[in-house]
Amino acid sequence: MKLLAVMNMLQGGGSAAQDAGGESTPDLKGMLLHHLLDGNELEFKILGWGRTIDLTQFAIPPIHIGALAVDLSPTRHVVFLFLAAILCLAVFLPIGMAMRGKYANRAPSGLANAMEAMIVYFRDEVVRRNIGHGADAYTGYILTLFFFILSMNMLGLVPFGSTATGNFMVTGALALVTFVVVEVSGMRTLGFKGYMGTIFYAPPGLSPVGQAIMLVILTPVEFLGKLTKPFALMIRLFANMMAGHTLVLSLLGLIFMFASVGAAKHLIAVASVSMVLAIMLLEIFVALLQAYIFAMLTAVFIGLIRHAH
Repeated sequence: MKLLAVMNMLQGGGSAAQDAGGESTPDLKGMLLHHLLDGNELEFKILGWGRTIDLTQFAIPPIHIGALAVDLSPTRHVVFLFLAAILCLAVFLPIGMAMRGKYANRAPSGLANAMEAMIVYFRDEVVRRNIGHGADAYTGYILTLFFFILSMNMLGLVPFGSTATGNFMVTGALALVTFVVVEVSGMRTLGFKGYMGTIFYAPPGLSPVGQAIMLVILTPVEFLGKLTKPFALMIRLFANMMAGHTLVLSLLGLIFMFASVGAAKHLIAVASVSMVLAIMLLEIFVALLQAYIFAMLTAVFIGLIRHAH
């Protein structure tokens, strides 16, 4: 169904360009941008059947903060971001209630057992291993990151879905929250003097002149290092999710770009769909892997600043 929805956009979405013979060809670039970028429409169409929801009818007046206008109106990515949050709540609230209820004195079963195994794995192998003493306080945040990002990634693979993590504003917000958590954690653990030592650093054992020179050199490096960590988190997640969908849509577009080459078009169509199916299976793995990497690196960064030595 995901392939049918995309093929429908190729046939009907975007404007058609005219070739030399006056025949229209699908606008592959327009289709790619329409599917990958954020927008004000939700489309539910398969082979021309379905409907489009105009999100502008739910527009919210912008909030003015001085000269800055903050627009909170829903867009396609915002809708799927909230769907991911609702999905996480729908899964984990009943499990949490069951753990306090019928599974309070016995081992859980079914989905609760599977989630407990994953949570224990994250706590032991990701959080405690990378953060060390006091790591359990961060388990909830890192688990929330993992399942929230995983839900957004997976929603982009379902029919009519849209990948909110393919928007660098979404990944940037996640990275910004992680940056605040990491730095506040460092301040609380090291104290003000110890935290400032992670920025203004001079190797011990040098003469006063040598320490002054190294301080001038290393301070900008250490400060930029704090900024590059969340930036790397933002770009890694955004680029991986965007690249996968771009490749899938580009391969599907070959079917329509070579629709007029005669008998070879059937071979191209079979090869294109076969490659897309293989890449979609890989995308499931990538969706899981990128959520895991974001959560793991968050734990690593927290551990690094808590143990600055």
